[in-house]
Amino acid sequence: MRLGKRKIIVIGDRILIKPDENSEKTPAGLYLPPTIQDKEDVWAGIVTDVGPGMTISDPNNIEEEPWKTSSENYKFIPTQVEIGDYALFLKKASVELKLDNQKYLILPQSAILVVIRADI
Repeated sequence: MRLGKRKIIVIGDRILIKPDENSEKTPAGLYLPPTIQDKEDVWAGIVTDVGPGMTISDPNNIEEEPWKTSSENYKFIPTQVEIGDYALFLKKASVELKLDNQKYLILPQSAILVVIRADI
């Protein structure tokens, strides 16, 4: 994701979300119950960027010294979340950051409860 002259790179299975400040009704038409709104346990927002996924090692590559760095390309298990998805997630698992006066949250994929995707 680009912000001006800066490039934001999301690492691993992390997700960058722009939170939805109007959380009474989601853009997808879901109503969040008052109990959830009061506790602020579950938040919602638009996925703006995703990491490449969890890194995995090649099972065919057995080395005697696995700690040595190699020049091989990493392989990833991709995230299920895509840019533009509307996600409901656990707020306590997120980290808040401000970029160009915009509030964003970064969280692991495991904190996402459900994703609403436009059916194209």
